[in-house]
Amino acid sequence: MQTTIQSHGFTLTDSINHYTERRLRYAVSFASEYIQKVSVMLSDINGPRGGEDKRCHLVVTLAGMSSVVIEDTESNLYVAIDRAVARAGRAVARHLGRKHEHRTNIPAVAASDLE
Repeated sequence: MQTTIQSHGFTLTDSINHYTERRLRYAVSFASEYIQKVSVMLSDINGPRGGEDKRCHLVVTLAGMSSVVIEDTESNLYVAIDRAVARAGRAVARHLGRKHEHRTNIPAVAASDLE
């Protein structure tokens, strides 16, 4: 799973980078064979003014399926990461469940139907 983590409006520290990678691995490891790439953009919207302005924007690119895009904004960056990553894990599970459902709901074609 290729992971890209970037920041906008602040310096991306090693601790934030490692924290984000660890949370992502934990949340989506069950689907690692289906995930091609994960892009994370962490940003501080208001800069030094404060408020609920720490954003975590995730794009999970799945093989053969549409991408999962999740965004969360909080006053604490770590909370925004936690919430976005947890939502991404649930969304990926839903996507994979739908793909599996779609495959199992295809009606079988009997040999007599082909004639």
